[in-house]
Amino acid sequence: MEDEWRQAIPLLLNLKVWENPDNEPVGISGVPEGLRCIGVGTDAAVFHAEEVPSYAFKIYAKEKSEKLNVEESIYARLRGSQFFPVCFGSGETFLVLSYEEGPTFLECLLQGIPIPDQAVRDVEAARDYVRRKGLNPRDIHLKNVLLQDGRAKILDVSEYVKNGVDCRWEYLRRAYDDYYHLIDGKKVPLWLAEAVRTWYHQAGDDFSYDSFMKKITRYTKFYK
Repeated sequence: MEDEWRQAIPLLLNLKVWENPDNEPVGISGVPEGLRCIGVGTDAAVFHAEEVPSYAFKIYAKEKSEKLNVEESIYARLRGSQFFPVCFGSGETFLVLSYEEGPTFLECLLQGIPIPDQAVRDVEAARDYVRRKGLNPRDIHLKNVLLQDGRAKILDVSEYVKNGVDCRWEYLRRAYDDYYHLIDGKKVPLWLAEAVRTWYHQAGDDFSYDSFMKKITRYTKFYK
């Protein structure tokens, strides 16, 4: 029954999600028993309810509520694609999405889970699909791509109505082609993953792929 997700609404009533300054992840309070936070972003947090395990609830900060309708409309345009979750409906502060299992690409790196070439090609195919729907596939990174049985599933489509190319996936794809074979199946330390994220944001408009990768290889033994 497609509307069985409504059984979880009472769990959401006292849940509070708020925006934090400096583009930090949202704050959360009032999480009841039976509801588990499975993801936190700068606009919203995602929860999973034991009572209705097939669904995920993306709860927006009050200050970001205008993005809810935008993202719902994007999911409607992408409906039918195997590469994205399904949006079943919405409430005043939340979207109802299909619950998607599997490690993120970041978790794969941290845990030494191999990321197959097929999954990377899936992301490329998904980006082409998004463009054919008149949208812009932005903000695709290691934390919002899941590995499911060797295939990719992309989470968080909220920026697909924005203009411009952020190049995040382009750089990741190039690094995969150039360097991934050197760490395939090895666990990347969390400190290195966090350092790479920090360095990337600090580089800003001055980012250079070659210089960036040269810097990374100085701090790890993986590439020997």
